[in-house]
Amino acid sequence: MIRSIVDFLRLNHEKWMTIQAYGYAAFYRLCILTIPMPKLEKMLGERGKESIAEESSEHIRIAKLVRFHVNRVASHTPWESKCLVRAMTARKLLEKHHVSSTLYLGVGKDNGRMVAHAWIRSGQMYVTGGNGEQYAMVAKFRTTGM
Repeated sequence: MIRSIVDFLRLNHEKWMTIQAYGYAAFYRLCILTIPMPKLEKMLGERGKESIAEESSEHIRIAKLVRFHVNRVASHTPWESKCLVRAMTARKLLEKHHVSSTLYLGVGKDNGRMVAHAWIRSGQMYVTGGNGEQYAMVAKFRTTGM
């Protein structure tokens, strides 16, 4: 029985990515709730740097898969999985597949209130959180994916 499950997960990469996305989303939500932001920043990548602007077609294919699975999982978690959870989860999955990315943090206004937002880019593609054009970027973090 266990061997069948292991074989299923090993051979079915898309299911495995869904399970990983769910696990990372849970882990990063817990981190956001329990770790102060200065320490949490160490998990985001190299501060102040950006990843390359062009990625290979294979890396873009992987980024699209990551986007699909992260957004699908985040929409169905029993905990809150907003932009930072999604961005951190996508960043980790991209890194595991050796795909570089940049995670951005920004602020903006919504109905007169200040709001924070996180989004992630790989090559020319925005993986989660849109392109952040409505937000003033306050920090960026590079992950090389190597």
